[in-house]
Amino acid sequence: QVQLVESGGGLVQAGGSLRLSCAASGRTFSGYAMSWFRQAPGKEREFVAVISWDDGRTYYADSVKGRFTISRDNAKNLVWLQMNNLQSEDTAAYYCAGLPGWHLAPTVNDAIYWGQGTQVTVSS
Repeated sequence: QVQLVESGGGLVQAGGSLRLSCAASGRTFSGYAMSWFRQAPGKEREFVAVISWDDGRTYYADSVKGRFTISRDNAKNLVWLQMNNLQSEDTAAYYCAGLPGWHLAPTVNDAIYWGQGTQVTVSS
């Protein structure tokens, strides 16, 4: 079992930045691709970004490409999502997820571990 805990959410003005963190504990982090999803009120949870376990491959949703950056430190069991130039449409609860291997643009059904989420609110 892997436990995921997100942090770093908050309230930010449009154009601002936030850095989300996801700390993994429990069984080995090894081999899992890690992803960020988000869910706005009244909407389905959607893919944001994913990073592979080994070679650092990344993939982003079109809506965040060029503004968000996903990274990880396997030795420290940490994953980050750097979010720049935030817009009101980025307002959502952001969730860290663990996936058994690489997935290009994973869906919620591909993830087997989830964090509890951290709220990001962007004021315009």
